[in-house]
Amino acid sequence: MITEENFKDGQVLLIDKPLTWTSFQVVNKIRWEIKQRFNLKKIKVGHAGTLDPLATGLLILCTGKQTKNINTYQGQIKEYTGTFTIGATTPSYDLETAIDKTFETAHITKDLLQNTCAQFIGEINQKPPIFSAIKKDGKRLYELARKGESTEIKTRKVTVLEFEITAIKMPNVSFRIVCSKGTYIRSLAFDYGKALNSGAHLSALRRTKIGQFSVEKALSVNEFISNLKS
Repeated sequence: MITEENFKDGQVLLIDKPLTWTSFQVVNKIRWEIKQRFNLKKIKVGHAGTLDPLATGLLILCTGKQTKNINTYQGQIKEYTGTFTIGATTPSYDLETAIDKTFETAHITKDLLQNTCAQFIGEINQKPPIFSAIKKDGKRLYELARKGESTEIKTRKVTVLEFEITAIKMPNVSFRIVCSKGTYIRSLAFDYGKALNSGAHLSALRRTKIGQFSVEKALSVNEFISNLKS
């Protein structure tokens, strides 16, 4: 049983983030439940790497003195699984926004889908989505995007260690990716579509690993709350 002092001294919590929740909503919920359980006025809780609301999977939360190590966890290699939908793009590169363009897919074969992955393995230049939490001039890019304001986004170097197609059921293509901190899978979906001489957007995403930590060991928010109260 984890005690109040355990949380203050520092815990690393593995949470399986639910679909549609923001990472901050998970942090706020867990913090509130810990405060309620032990009648605390405050307790430090932070997460080690944001997941988009439309993504599920592993979120590392740190409490108390462990919050000092958040940057260490953030910098670790990450693994994702998910689905690209081929033949259409969206402004956000995922399902947050509606399809804005459609493309031909008749030329796309299984071999083309598999072989195109090789173009993205190694160090690559990637442009983050306009719908992202990156700040420019003090404002987050998604705030500008939702107002319809355009802005120039610089490319950044990221590293993709593994990229494989795990299932094909056109127009949906399932994948597994192992990559460095800062890699946007939504941008990879967009660029992958272009490399196919078509278009693509991210239609499902799940983070399965961060460094040595696996989502298989993670608790749902409800499971954490139940354990906390038991």
